[in-house]
Amino acid sequence: MGFFDFLFVPLIILLAIVAPLWILAHYVTRWRTAKTISGEDEKLLQELWESAERMEDRIGTLERILKADDPDWRGEK
Repeated sequence: MGFFDFLFVPLIILLAIVAPLWILAHYVTRWRTAKTISGEDEKLLQELWESAERMEDRIGTLERILKADDPDWRGEK
């Protein structure tokens, strides 16, 4: 019985059972971390939300000014 015959069975077990489970566990961990957003992304989203709220207020103000100046500024009848 040679050296390669001695390692054949453990190598097959490693490749057939351990390696696929290891790869599966690795990618499950990657998918879980990809689902969450980082602190930097969360901060950026908060800034965008605040910017959108300010723009909404400005648009509302502009619409009130235009309506006071010309009630038919939108061409509504």
